[in-house]
Amino acid sequence: MAEPGKLSKLIVDGIEVEVPPEYTLLQACEAAGAEIPRFCFHERLSIAGNCRMCLVEAKGGPPKPVASCAMAVRDLRPGPNGEPPVVFTNSPMVKKARHGVMEFLLINHPLDCPICDQGGECDLQDQAVAFGFSGSRYAENKRAVEDKYIGPLVKTSMNRCIHCTRCVRFTAEVAGTGDMGAIGRGEDMEITTYLETAMHSELQGNVADLCPVGALLPKPYAFKARPWELAKTESVDVMDALGSAIRVDTRGREVMRILPRLNDAVNEEWISDKTRQVVDGLKTRRLDRPYLRENGRLRPATWQEAFAAIAAKLKAAPADRVGALAGDLAAVEEIFALKLLIQSLGSTSLDSRQDGAKLDPKFGRASYIFNPAIAGIDEADAIMIIGSNPRKESPVLNARIRKRWLKGNLLVGVIGEKADLTYDYNYLGAGPESLARFVDHPPAQKERPLLLVGQGALARPDGQAILAQAAKAAVSLGCIKPGWTGFGVLHTAAARVGALDLGFVPGEGGLDAQSMAKAGALDVLFNLGADEVDIAPGAFVIYQGTHGDRGAHRADVILPGATYTEKPGLYVNTEGRVQLAERANFPPGDAREDWAILRALSAVIGETLPFDSLHALRQKLFADYPLFAKIDAILPGDPADIGKIGDGGAAISDAPFAPAVEDFYLTNPIARASAVMAECSALSRGELKQAAE
Repeated sequence: MAEPGKLSKLIVDGIEVEVPPEYTLLQACEAAGAEIPRFCFHERLSIAGNCRMCLVEAKGGPPKPVASCAMAVRDLRPGPNGEPPVVFTNSPMVKKARHGVMEFLLINHPLDCPICDQGGECDLQDQAVAFGFSGSRYAENKRAVEDKYIGPLVKTSMNRCIHCTRCVRFTAEVAGTGDMGAIGRGEDMEITTYLETAMHSELQGNVADLCPVGALLPKPYAFKARPWELAKTESVDVMDALGSAIRVDTRGREVMRILPRLNDAVNEEWISDKTRQVVDGLKTRRLDRPYLRENGRLRPATWQEAFAAIAAKLKAAPADRVGALAGDLAAVEEIFALKLLIQSLGSTSLDSRQDGAKLDPKFGRASYIFNPAIAGIDEADAIMIIGSNPRKESPVLNARIRKRWLKGNLLVGVIGEKADLTYDYNYLGAGPESLARFVDHPPAQKERPLLLVGQGALARPDGQAILAQAAKAAVSLGCIKPGWTGFGVLHTAAARVGALDLGFVPGEGGLDAQSMAKAGALDVLFNLGADEVDIAPGAFVIYQGTHGDRGAHRADVILPGATYTEKPGLYVNTEGRVQLAERANFPPGDAREDWAILRALSAVIGETLPFDSLHALRQKLFADYPLFAKIDAILPGDPADIGKIGDGGAAISDAPFAPAVEDFYLTNPIARASAVMAECSALSRGELKQAAE
């Protein structure tokens, strides 16, 4: 047995390598540069060892090939004189074994590659060519399996299933819902959901990525395109504040699908169903030309007419009667441009917290970011969740908490909504009075406790007092110590942290979002994609956005903007990581990038912004706020600031913490324009009958 921390030496195909003893043979062989085929093995799932494709020969072992995914390096036998163990990945024994395994796998496979939507991306196809052989000795009839209904997001073609059980292990281990399982035995075994009901996880679309054959496919994308037709662009997701790494696949001007990219620091290799299947919402209900309201009705207008109407209103409005709101999907560049424009007009009424969250950059960056970082969840030994439902607000982060919980020795407590979070927790209460107990009577301290504060606790009139109380609880629980800052805010809006970093909050004498939305508060209101707030009649509203949602219905002038796939932009995720989203396609019709609209408007109203290109804008942005220049880096906050958060003098209400996200599938204008998201929402509310009902 190897000593802890000591590397083990072995020889793979004549190449000597040193790897940790807990490595599987498969991982050790790949470290030596050998290619090992596999169907059931996946780095982030438990080992099943049931496809037998990864066979290798171990010298001195049994006179038969061994499954490299299920055997650890420490289990290998050294040579007679203590020589390193020897493994062959290409010997005649191995080749013959792989040929046999592939022959067995293809006995019942329908071999319908020309009509299979997995064609070109199929592991079975690739490995049959690389490791199989050209013929088969079997001529029996193939078995047939009925296709199953497992929900609106995943299409089944179960004749192709090779029983690798990746989907079963994913739903049981990562998603935590256990939706998928096997029924029957032997050749009658079938993979299905219980009674063929829909899967209930917000991460269910990942099973289509995991499936190594064409048995599970993304239903909305089925038969839309072949992979070689698509242009692939690396970007980041804005459906929540996690900033998952994604790849946007386009054909021409149209986004065809969105897939996850590997990023161990953020989303590992998972994305939520909303991130993946919001694609149809990118092209429906789009604003593709300017509009102007005349006699109570919106009519199509030219850019010149729209700008002239805005200039006339601004000329007649005093500076203190002009305000600006920034929405949840805006990139840093346009928020920065809007801030410069509003400041040049002499106004201090600007806000990005349309939900009323009481977060403010004046308390320091540590007061509004997820300080331990997302990867820090793996190190926590106790997590207290306050006013948040991570499963709805950030399903991938919730899966990370579950991953840590599965390792054991993790204490989880929840104050707020009593929801199914896919892991066990101690329910500590519904509101602020439960939080107050931890300030005065902290329990025994853990080594690395983490206190997670959600928007449900902050988006209320006493939010600042709750934040101050949570900060005091973090100090009393020992969350703030050298080398560990276990106080984190979980955001729900992709644009929020970037806007707070820019200081896009009311200045001295300025109004906040709730005040600006009231009747008679302002004469002119710039609305940069803020669709989650109801603006009362009275103000002249300039809506700059992408979809015909709540903001467009209230607008007096509509300026059509670009979605996150149609413009390059910077976003800052909930942990404070600066991320770059690249343009994958172009906006429709007369729609333009948002910073360019603001630059053109500024020239018309006589307050020309000091840049003419995106490069020049970023140069000024980086000069004024250097943290945005460091892509994929986190500027840490000062832990000392957490203990200095003031309560604002507000009395704390006894009302329980309300959930920040009521319907996971309909949280923003793009999602609300998606027919797929509407179907998922109806299903989650029990309004759609399922196949087995």
